[in-house]
Amino acid sequence: MSQIVGTMEGRFVRGRLRPAWEEEPAKAGLASKGVVLVLVCLAILFPLWVVIVTSLSSVKTITETGGLVVIPKGITFIAYKELLGGGQVTRATLVSIGVTTVGTLFSMTVSIFAAYGLSRRGSVLHRAFLLFMLATMFFSAGLIPTYLVVQGLGLTNTYLSLILPSALSVFNILVLRAFFMSTAQELIESARIDGAGDFRILWQIVMPLSRAPIAVITLFYAVGYWSAWFNASIYISDPDMLPLQNIMNQLVIKQERPTGLAQVINTGQLSPLAIQMAVMVLALLPVAVLSPFVQKHFKAGMLTGAVKG
Repeated sequence: MSQIVGTMEGRFVRGRLRPAWEEEPAKAGLASKGVVLVLVCLAILFPLWVVIVTSLSSVKTITETGGLVVIPKGITFIAYKELLGGGQVTRATLVSIGVTTVGTLFSMTVSIFAAYGLSRRGSVLHRAFLLFMLATMFFSAGLIPTYLVVQGLGLTNTYLSLILPSALSVFNILVLRAFFMSTAQELIESARIDGAGDFRILWQIVMPLSRAPIAVITLFYAVGYWSAWFNASIYISDPDMLPLQNIMNQLVIKQERPTGLAQVINTGQLSPLAIQMAVMVLALLPVAVLSPFVQKHFKAGMLTGAVKG
């Protein structure tokens, strides 16, 4: 009886019934959540494990298993050695790294300046520019007009065609604008009294206080450039200028062999499946390496932007 009374008293806080989400979780509930979490992690990590193990397997191992390898039987790096030995995949990797680096820097620079300008309510044509940018989120000219513009500017078969058509995201600019607007006006006004201009205020006050959204938006832009393949498929006809994602599409979807590796594959030294898996690992590696460094900013950046935006 005393246990029942104690349980009932525990459900009341200051004369009211405590909500269900404030109750102490049961051991069975915690255990079930742990099991579900483990299963979800396995469902995510198992395909990645198979891809990595297959890329590190020899021709004999892949032949014995009849395809994808789950349990490794000897490790060999011949697939990565051949891919990074100066052939088509190496060139495509360098193209992707260059486009991602330059494109992310350009996109972040323009986005930060645009977001800061739109966050200052007294700026020239502030409302007109904001409405114009919002309209682009709902109306698009379409693929054919965009291609004609890129072609008319002479950007086909240039690396600029991989950057400029998708350089800006209005959503990212609005998220940054929301953060910039939340900066304490007292700091900005005191900086202006001390003689600071807009560039100095942006660089020394606003940006340091907005590290979380800047890190998240940088990751969004970088992943977008690294994973993009559509622009190259319609604007680039020179195979030497194709980024890594397009080479991966040729290897995995079209079953084509990369230039310079046909002899190694024909002699039986290397499996085409190992090549495909190795290219997939190379395409996933930068995102997997950079994501943990931005993870601590991700929750603060996105949740605060969603609430204040």
